Amino acid sequence: MSCILHIETSTNVCSVAVSQDGACVFSREDHEGPNHAVKSGVFVDEALSFIDTNLLTLDAVAVSCGPGSYTGLRIGVSMAKGICYGRDAKLVAVPTLPLLCVPVLLSEKVKEEDALLCPMIDARRMEVYAQVFNRSLKEVRSIQADVVDADTYRSFLDEHPIYFFGNGAAKCMDTINHPNAHLIEGIEPLAQWMFPLAERRFFDGQFEDVAYFVPYYLKDFVAKTPKKLL
Repeated sequence: MSCILHIETSTNVCSVAVSQDGACVFSREDHEGPNHAVKSGVFVDEALSFIDTNLLTLDAVAVSCGPGSYTGLRIGVSMAKGICYGRDAKLVAVPTLPLLCVPVLLSEKVKEEDALLCPMIDARRMEVYAQVFNRSLKEVRSIQADVVDADTYRSFLDEHPIYFFGNGAAKCMDTINHPNAHLIEGIEPLAQWMFPLAERRFFDGQFEDVAYFVPYYLKDFVAKTPKKLL
């Protein structure tokens, strides 16, 4: 039994959802962004009102932890932390790239048993944050900041069909130019798809420290910044 509030702000889309026992029971989305500073608070208020009206007990808040928009991630994580403190709820972090795979797998658009999934987050020019998974969502290649050229994924493409998606994928397809490369359009990281990953972490006890948790970009910044500047 679990009730989880989900907040996703890693791209221009702002979305909030509530899941109860493995089903999405509330969802709000704004695709006109980036409007995270305006919309996230409104959507969260509506979600909390839904939880209270339906006499649910909030067990955890799941938030996208990147990679993605620096500002968007900060807004989402700050909002999630505030709710955790105010409602005495657990904090669960959901990485953006595995999240992008959820609607692809649920849609059954990928038919080949040996197919690989490559979600991409745009990092400007020909750079993307990308990761490679198999159909069981097992990591085949860890997350990297790729400057995409014709050889970036060739070792995988020569052996497997690969499906590319996310807001960084379309710009790369002409450059990748391989018969095993396939583009799936319209895939966005949304709060309504977070619950399978969030519930797995919740029941495995994979919670974040509310006081010290930072999203992907901030974690990267902390790792590279001299201690005297922090």
